[in-house]
Amino acid sequence: MRYKVKPEDFQVEELIQLSVSKGGRYSIYRVEKRNATTMAVRARMARALGKSHSDVIVPAFKDKDAVAIQHVAVRGGGPRSLSGDGFEAERLGYSERPLKPTDLLGNRFTLILRDLSDQEADHIQTRRAELAEFGLPNYFDQQRFGSLPKSPEDDHIAKKILQRDEEGAVHAYLAEEFIGDPGHVRRFKAFAAEHWEEWPIVFEAAPSPSNFRSVLTYLRDHPTKGSDSASTDFRKALNLINRRLLSIYLSAYQSLLWNRVAGRFLADQLPDVPSQVEIARETLPLYHTLPPDIDREMEIPRPYHRAKFGTGTLGQIARDVIAEEGFVKNDLKPRILDKAYFSRGKRMLLLFPPEIATATPQPDERFAGRLKLELTFELPRGTYATLVLKALTL
Repeated sequence: MRYKVKPEDFQVEELIQLSVSKGGRYSIYRVEKRNATTMAVRARMARALGKSHSDVIVPAFKDKDAVAIQHVAVRGGGPRSLSGDGFEAERLGYSERPLKPTDLLGNRFTLILRDLSDQEADHIQTRRAELAEFGLPNYFDQQRFGSLPKSPEDDHIAKKILQRDEEGAVHAYLAEEFIGDPGHVRRFKAFAAEHWEEWPIVFEAAPSPSNFRSVLTYLRDHPTKGSDSASTDFRKALNLINRRLLSIYLSAYQSLLWNRVAGRFLADQLPDVPSQVEIARETLPLYHTLPPDIDREMEIPRPYHRAKFGTGTLGQIARDVIAEEGFVKNDLKPRILDKAYFSRGKRMLLLFPPEIATATPQPDERFAGRLKLELTFELPRGTYATLVLKALTL
């Protein structure tokens, strides 16, 4: 089975509650993008409008390898329509405030699965019925973890922040490759690692425009080598990283811990976990069916310093997971950051997708003698179609 053979095979549309008017401080755009990241489209829109990146606000990120419809708020006015490399935007109206993640209700997906045998197509139909009845674990999927260090030997940048290792966190940001880094960033980071603390040289090599240059401007103007104030200077540099990026790094690490707690809890509770899925180097259980006594409405707190896991099995698993990272629960607060925090609240342990509709399998024009199958379904905000696909093909 293959998917994302071409961008049109993976289509996603935001479901959003919008209240637009004929006037307001923000222009609200409906944007269709293809073969481009949300961050790249944001930068191209800002450039086309002659605005700064901070004037273009996106409430959510969408997959690069897809055709995605999402919504963007632009501070100030803008043309009725706008287009550029990989995107087309249409102004829907105006609002007095920017869009927020809480405005999103979910996403509607239309997917084409390719290179299927008759048996695989039949199996997906069977699994579709099982997912409707028994659901699947509500893990955060791989898209969440673009900031995972490429080297398994390196600690995540958010872990270094929790350890209050200011220089280590800045080094991770400037000089350690993340699995989601594009090629030009990887090349810059390799150069920065080779010339660490040679800030004028590293500054000249930094991509432009980029937040790297803001951090490096400070380091260049406040050299730390041999200084007693090195830790303080690195802390200031760390807090010059874009707040949205810092929040993404914290969210990724928190999601990694949540997945680990949820996976171990399911393995403890379920008598039959016949399959596994690998996400961000974590091997997590997938199941076929649920026992009747399982709590289908169970929520697991997002790990942070005041999360309440209880004193039972879940609490012990959470304490074990946190201890394996070298922390106790009270350590899960980014105390060296000024404006970025861990998310609070809880996440459903299980996901029960609404009806997954399938069309009649058709001959696949890309793979002779094989079938293709179209799926359509909707998911709530914060859940992953790719995880549904993994469960469908269990």
